[in-house]
Order: sequence, then C-alpha cells, then structure tokens
Amino acid sequence: MLASEGGRLRAVADIGTHWMDLVQTITGLEIEAVFADLRTVFPKRQRPKGEVETFSAKTTTHRDTEEIDIETEDMGAVLLRFKNQARGVLWVSQLTAGRKNCLRYEIAGKESAIWFDGERPNELWIGHRNQPNEHLFKDASLMAPLAARYIDYPGGHNEGYPDSFKMCFRAFYDYIAAGDFDAVPFFPTFEEGHREILLCEAILRSHDEQRWVKVEA
Repeated sequence: MLASEGGRLRAVADIGTHWMDLVQTITGLEIEAVFADLRTVFPKRQRPKGEVETFSAKTTTHRDTEEIDIETEDMGAVLLRFKNQARGVLWVSQLTAGRKNCLRYEIAGKESAIWFDGERPNELWIGHRNQPNEHLFKDASLMAPLAARYIDYPGGHNEGYPDSFKMCFRAFYDYIAAGDFDAVPFFPTFEEGHREILLCEAILRSHDEQRWVKVEA
C-alpha cells in the first residue's frame, strides 16, 4: 500500500498483470496502447500491528491497529488497443464486497464468443449468433491434445488454482527434457514478465497524463 515499498501500482500490478498476460496468451494478440483511469477509494486504512496471514482460514480479529496513508490504487479501468486493431477493457478492483479471487474474461470474435470465470475453472461458456449457446465442461477426452496434456483428472473431477502451479512446473520441465530451446515455451518467461512491467509503466503514465500511451517495445 506504500509506494515506497512496492511502487505506485497495486490493484493493476497485482491482479491486472495476471489478467493481461492471460488474455494476450489466449488470443495471441499484443497490447500496444492503453488509456487508464485509476482511483484510491480509501485514502486511509487501519493496518494491524500484529502478524497477518494473507488468505488464511484464521478468523483472528486485530483490534490493535494504526492508521496509514494509502498511496496506491484500489480500483481502475483501462482501455486497451491491440496490435491487430482489436479493442478491450480491463476492470480491476480490490474492494468489491464478496469477491475473493474473481478473474474473468470475455472474448468476442466474428462468429462466436467465450467467457471464463476463474472461480468456476472447470467451465467455459461459448456464445453463438445462430445456434444455442454452450457450456463446455472440462474433460480431457473432449480437448485438443495440447490442452489435454495439462489435465490430470477425468471429466467430473474438478481441477483448479493449485493445479495451475503443478502444470506450470510440468510445462517447464517438459521443455527442458525435450532439449529444443528454439521451440515456443508454454510457460511464463522472463521476457513476458518484463512485458508486464512495461504495461504497468504505460498504465501509470496514462493515468497521470490522462491520455493514450503506447507501450514501449
């Protein structure tokens, strides 16, 4: 929450980077420009003086707190331009009541659309113009080989957030074992991480100057 500790971005840097990386990976499209409007809804908060475990199941109430100034954003909206002239919008919030880890996207194409909610990770909504919409439930037997290789459990057996780390490590070690280091990796790289930093810098600059900003190459 202090810019001196982690930079001026919080919600975008924490949640937004995951969303942008995910959308660019799924579509194969690269974000080339952004227009951002960020806001700190709560300029002051009460910080517990004791130890706090993020995402802990403990229900300990911290009564000994101190008031601190909040220098980073609670929420924001970012208009996106992709290199093929596609358009998008990112909405990110760390103060929506009841939402714990809601990562959603919707991608609209010429013939159909897809919608995914990370809180329901075994379902994919598919929208059509001239036929009934569909719900595709995770089942390795119905997936393309590239997707099926990252599914361990049969249909009807849920996989979710913890499994994503296992599959990431699997992709990394499979890549090393194959020995073809010219092949396209199916795991996050340092280059992609650097790209997210450039996106964050462009978003912050856009918010400060209230204009479209191109993402550095």
